[in-house]
Amino acid sequence: MIFECVGLPGVIQAVVEGAPVGARIVVVGVCMEPDQFEPSVVVDKQLDFHFVLAYTRNEFANTLHRIAEGEIVAQPIITGHVGLEGVAEAFEELGNPEKHAKILIHP
Repeated sequence: MIFECVGLPGVIQAVVEGAPVGARIVVVGVCMEPDQFEPSVVVDKQLDFHFVLAYTRNEFANTLHRIAEGEIVAQPIITGHVGLEGVAEAFEELGNPEKHAKILIHP
């Protein structure tokens, strides 16, 4: 399963090219401008696309449970930690994908 959470033109095509045969691609990032990808590659690789707008409480609960049980290792994508006073700056820093992926907020 591959999650596309960026929402920029060209990212879906890059994911399609890098995906293994039979992968499921969950598109979470909302691209706000026209984008395109090669359907023939999707068909050749038998990829499964799932476009989502939001997740249910059960999906969040299941994911948190799997993280807590060690089935999903989330630590590699956490690139920073801030308190509530650092939220505004964290959003600015998230604009630099070379620096941050996910910043945890500690109340």
